[in-house]
Amino acid sequence: MELIAEWGFLPLLYSGIEGFSADDVVTDDCRYTVLPDGGWEWPLWKWKGTIVSEGHCVYGKFFDHKAGFVSMDWWPDFCNYRRWAYPTPSEGSIEEAILATLSESGSLITRELRAACGFSGPKMRGKFDAYITRLQMGCRIVTENFVYPLDKHNREYGWGWSLLTTPEQLYGREACLCDRSPEESLGRMQAHLKALLPQADENKIWKLLK
Repeated sequence: MELIAEWGFLPLLYSGIEGFSADDVVTDDCRYTVLPDGGWEWPLWKWKGTIVSEGHCVYGKFFDHKAGFVSMDWWPDFCNYRRWAYPTPSEGSIEEAILATLSESGSLITRELRAACGFSGPKMRGKFDAYITRLQMGCRIVTENFVYPLDKHNREYGWGWSLLTTPEQLYGREACLCDRSPEESLGRMQAHLKALLPQADENKIWKLLK
C-alpha cells in the first residue's frame, strides 16, 4: 500500500517492465505456491481485496487489459486521460446498458451483472467480459472488493469474484474530476513514469498508459 502511494501506479502481475509489478516486489513466500495436497497459497492474491477496500487506491484492469492499482493522487489524471481515449459509450450500446444496470444496482459481482444484462446464452461469458474490460480500461468500472464462495465449513475458497461498481459511486464524483486537459494528464503521467522507471523503454511505458 505504501508502494502504491509512492509510485502512483502498480500493475498486479508482470507488466512487461522488470520490477514494475506487485508480484515483482514481494518476497518469494508471497507469490503463488502449489501445496503438496494439490491446493495453493498466494498471499498477494488474497491481499488485493484488503488493499482495495482500504480506499486509498483504485483497482481494475487498467494496464494493457491487465489488473493493477492506481493511487488516489493519480486517479484524476489517469481517469481524465482514459475517458478521453475511451469515449463515453454511445446511446443504445451494450456498454451503456451495462453502466446503467450497474448504476441502478450500486455494485454487482461479474456473473450477477452478466445475468442482469441478459448475457446468459452459450459463449456469452467471453463476449461480456470483453465489454467489462473495455469499460475498466476507460475508467468507467472499477473493482470495489472481492467476494469468495464458502465451503461446507464456512471457509472461503477459490479465486474470488470481482465486485464491480462505478468510481463515482465508490469514491464520489469529485474524485474523478481533473482541471487539466487529457493531453496534459498524459504528459504528466509519462514524465512521472519515465523518472520512476529510467531503465524502461518508452514504448513499454506508453503501452501501459494508452
